[in-house]
Amino acid sequence: MTTPALTPKPYRLLVLTSQLPYPPHQGATIRSFNILRQLAARAEIDLLSFVTRPEEVPAAGPLQELCRRIAWDLTPQRSLVQRALTTFFSPQPDMALRFASPRFAGLVQDALRAESYHAVLGVGIDVGRYLLQIAGWRRQMAPSDRRPVLIFDDLNAEYLLQQRAFETDLRQCWRPRRAAGALYSFIQWRKLRRFEARLCRAVDHVVAVSEADRLALQRLVPGLDAVVVPNGVDLDHYSPALALPPADIPRPALVFTGKMDFRPNVDAAIWFAEEVLPRIRAEFPGAAFAIVGRDPHPLVRRLSQLPGVLVTGYVPDDRPYFSAADVYVVPLRVGGGTRLKVLSAMAMGKAIVSTSLGCEGLGVVHGRELLLGDTPEEFAGHTIRLLQDAGLRQELGRRARQFVEAHYAWSALVPRLEQLYAG
Repeated sequence: MTTPALTPKPYRLLVLTSQLPYPPHQGATIRSFNILRQLAARAEIDLLSFVTRPEEVPAAGPLQELCRRIAWDLTPQRSLVQRALTTFFSPQPDMALRFASPRFAGLVQDALRAESYHAVLGVGIDVGRYLLQIAGWRRQMAPSDRRPVLIFDDLNAEYLLQQRAFETDLRQCWRPRRAAGALYSFIQWRKLRRFEARLCRAVDHVVAVSEADRLALQRLVPGLDAVVVPNGVDLDHYSPALALPPADIPRPALVFTGKMDFRPNVDAAIWFAEEVLPRIRAEFPGAAFAIVGRDPHPLVRRLSQLPGVLVTGYVPDDRPYFSAADVYVVPLRVGGGTRLKVLSAMAMGKAIVSTSLGCEGLGVVHGRELLLGDTPEEFAGHTIRLLQDAGLRQELGRRARQFVEAHYAWSALVPRLEQLYAG
C-alpha cells in the first residue's frame, strides 16, 4: 500500500521573529504563535528566530509542527556601556541595534537564495533591520524572479510608546531615575520616528494592531495604508467555564498580569501599588494586589514590601490567577497596541477596571464591558464599587466575554493578514 501524497500548500512564507514564538507566554510570542497556527493551514512556513538558549528549539514541539523549517541565532548581548554609547552616538534607535547579528543576516540571505517565497513577514520593529536588508536585496533581483511580498507587523507604534514614556517620566523628573528615563525616551523617540518611518516606506504592507496605532503610523507616514489585524484571544484556553482551582491569593484579590520587566508594566505596577491600592485598602483592609508575570524588574520586586502586594514572578499558567481575581486591574499609563492581558481577562469573564490607555483601541465602552479611571481616585473608586457589588462584577464579566467572542477570535482575525500576500 502506498501512502497518498500530501496536498501541497499554496503559499510559502518566511517569518522573522526576535523571540521564539513558543511557549506563548507574553504579548509578542502569544501573537506570533497564534498567527502561525492560523497561517499554517494554507502555507508552508520557514521560521527564523532569535533564542536565548539553544534548548528552546527542541522543546518547542507545537511550533515545529506548524513550521516546515526553523533556523535560529542566539540573542546578541549588549552591555550597558555599549547601549549608552549608541544612545548618544548612533543615529539608530536602540530597538534597531538590539538584534543586530551578522549570522542572522546570513540566515536570512541563505533562506532567500534557497527558496522562492510568496511573502516575508517580520514581526516587530526588532527585526526591522532584516526587512530593510531584504528590501535592498529585492532591488537587485532580475525582473523575472519572484519578489516576495514584504509585510511588517508593527506590534506597537514604537515611536509613540517612547513619546508617552518620555511624557510620563517628565512629569516626575525631580526623581533622578525618572529624569534619566525621560532623557533616554526623548532620544529614542526622535530616533524611532525616523527608523519606523523608513521601515514603513520600505515594505509592501504594514500591519497595525489597533486603529489608534494605524492613525499614529499614518501621522508618521502620511498616506500610509496600514491594515489593522488586532491581537486576538484563544477562547477555548481562556474560558470562565474551565474548572481551574484558583490561585491561593488573599481576598479580595486584585490581579495584574504581564511581562514584568516591560517598562509600561513596571510603571503600571508601581503606580497602582503606591497611588491606588492604599485608597482601596482604606475600605477593604484585606485587599491584595497580585503582580503576576515573568522577569519582575527590581523596582517591581521591591513592591512586595508594601502591605497587600504579592509579586509572583513566572507562573506556568496565568489562568488560576485570573480565576482568583475579584477585579482584574489594568493601570497602564504608557504604551500602545492592543492589550492581550485585557482580552484574556475579558475571555475569562472577569470584571475589569482600566485606565483609558490600558484598553485603547479595543472598542470597549465604560460601564458596558468594564470601568475606566485615569486618576488614583477614579481608579480606586471604581474598584471599590466592584468589590461592593457582586452582581455588577458578574454582569460586566458576562458582557466582556460576549464582546471578545464577537470581535477577537484569532480565526476571524488572521485571514486579514493572509489577504496581503494571497491577493
